[in-house]
Amino acid sequence: MKKIFYLLILLIPLKEYSQSALEIIEKADAKMRGASSYSEMSITIVRPKWQKTMTMKNWSQGNDYAVSLVVSPAKEKGSVFLKRKNEVWNYLPSLERTIKLPPSMMTQSFMGTDLTNDDLVKQSSMVVDYTHKILIEENIRGLDCWKLELMPTEEATVVWGKLIVWIDKEDYMQLKVEFYDEDEELVNLMQGYEAKMYGDKKLLSKIEFIPLEDEGNKTIIEYNVWEFDKDIPSNYFTTQYVSRLK
Repeated sequence: MKKIFYLLILLIPLKEYSQSALEIIEKADAKMRGASSYSEMSITIVRPKWQKTMTMKNWSQGNDYAVSLVVSPAKEKGSVFLKRKNEVWNYLPSLERTIKLPPSMMTQSFMGTDLTNDDLVKQSSMVVDYTHKILIEENIRGLDCWKLELMPTEEATVVWGKLIVWIDKEDYMQLKVEFYDEDEELVNLMQGYEAKMYGDKKLLSKIEFIPLEDEGNKTIIEYNVWEFDKDIPSNYFTTQYVSRLK
C-alpha cells in the first residue's frame, strides 16, 4: 500500500512557473541597481535604551563598483567604503589611510549596526553566488509574492548559509528576507516597507534589519533620494579619490 502511495505522489505534476527562480532574482536585483545609481539614506540603530542615526551618500556602477560615504555624525564623517569587483576598501579619515578589508571582516558589523559589511557593499551577489528555487507563492501584506530559497554555490565565499526571499510579482520588490547561518538556523530578518516611486521605479523606501537573538534591537534604513542611470565619474570608484568624496 505504501508503495502505491509513493507512486501516486511521484505522478502528481509539479507546478510550473512562467519564470525561473533565477530570472525573478535577476529582475529584482537589476531593478535596485540600474546601470548606475546615486542615493542618500539614513541608518538608525535602535537599542532598548538608546538609538543613533547616521546619514550616507552612495554611488554605484553596475554590479562591480560601489562607494558609500558617511556624512554624519561628525565622529564618523568622511569614512568611506569602496567596492571594486571582489575587493572592498575602507578609508579612515582619522588616520588618512585606506585599508583593504579581508574576507573575514565581511561578516562583522558595519559601524555598530545590525548589518554586516557584506550587507552594505553587497560583495556577495544573490544572482551569482547562490542557486535559486521557487518554493511556493504567498501573500505578504496584501501583495502576491514568490517565496524563493537561495543556497550558496560551492565556489562562493558568502556570509549566509541560506536565504529565503519573498519578491512581489508585480514590481519585483524584496519584501522580506530571512538570513540563515551555516547550520541553517534563522539569524536575521529583513523587511521592507513604504513603497515609493523613484523616477520610473517603484521601490521600498524603508528597510528594517532585525537580529532575532537580540530582543529590542534593529537597524532601519530609509532612502531619501534614489536616482538611477546617473553619469558618475569613474574616478569615484578608485582608492585615490575616496578622501575627496563629498
